[in-house]
Amino acid sequence: MARRLSSVELDFAESAKVRLVFTARLSARPDAVFRALADEVAATPVWFSPVVAARHLDGGAGREVRLRGGVFFRETIMAREAGARYAYRIDETNVPGVTAMLEDWRLVASGSGTAVRWTMASEGPALFRLAMRGAGPGVGRSFKNAMRNLNRVLAPTPAP
Repeated sequence: MARRLSSVELDFAESAKVRLVFTARLSARPDAVFRALADEVAATPVWFSPVVAARHLDGGAGREVRLRGGVFFRETIMAREAGARYAYRIDETNVPGVTAMLEDWRLVASGSGTAVRWTMASEGPALFRLAMRGAGPGVGRSFKNAMRNLNRVLAPTPAP
């Protein structure tokens, strides 16, 4: 059953009761990583395996994401700074217990590549917060795998 979550602002990424923060370095430039995150949303399942479908909504102002196991999110884009930041608030989901959620992707040029920082900020009752903290290592592995896959997807194709 879908539930409406609290409308939070960008500062929620720093103030949420549960913040899972993960980092990775990709060899692709920030503009290419940003395009994969923000523009090529439908291709997300290619590199982020928990995602089975993703699409833009409302002319790009929102997204709908479906995960394995039937979880879904309807989101509002909160920040879209080319090559630097992509953040979205989850407005509606069927995940039990969550009352507010925001994800914030930060991209910084690092040598010839990109340093990526992903923050998953959420709130809910004590049991939800405990479950999210316990899920942190698994979410972190999923992120690392996704970044390895995205790095492969964005790697230049060798000339014949």
